[in-house]
Amino acid sequence: MIAVHILNLVLGGALLAFGIDPRNAGSAYTIFTAPWLHADFGHLFGNLAAFIVLAAICLLNGIRYFLKASLLIISITGALVWTFARDNIHVGASGWIFGLWSLVIALAWFDRSWRNIAISLAVVFFYGGMVVGVLPIDGQVSFESHLFGALSGVITAAILSREPRQVAAPHSGGELKFWS
Repeated sequence: MIAVHILNLVLGGALLAFGIDPRNAGSAYTIFTAPWLHADFGHLFGNLAAFIVLAAICLLNGIRYFLKASLLIISITGALVWTFARDNIHVGASGWIFGLWSLVIALAWFDRSWRNIAISLAVVFFYGGMVVGVLPIDGQVSFESHLFGALSGVITAAILSREPRQVAAPHSGGELKFWS
């Protein structure tokens, strides 16, 4: 993100054209470019701080999990922003960050492990204020990316959650069979 931002500065902001332009059929691909672009250094560093922490938490489940989760979050958030957001160019990793935020919180519900519950409580304690970001408070901020990112994180948690614990099926003797 830092390298892309520096390149964007060198190019005089030309890369901002790769932000999401809602309902513009020729710009649907920007769903995957917009998270890497930022309006200014304040925007970039504000996103990087939360991204580093939330990505590190998500990486506790492995890099493959993080990559799948990120792809789902970016795709779902971007598609929703592209379809429903206000007519502005939407840039930044905020949707991705809100997706990671809600993913690590929602995993407490979907996986119900003590580890995920403890992580969820810590994230709510330290980052609970992020919930305000889903409200349309500032016209210069894409609350849609925040809102749809949070929604996509919950959807991603549901999709990627492990199967329910196996339970023994009724049997008529012999070996136990398990439902998966």
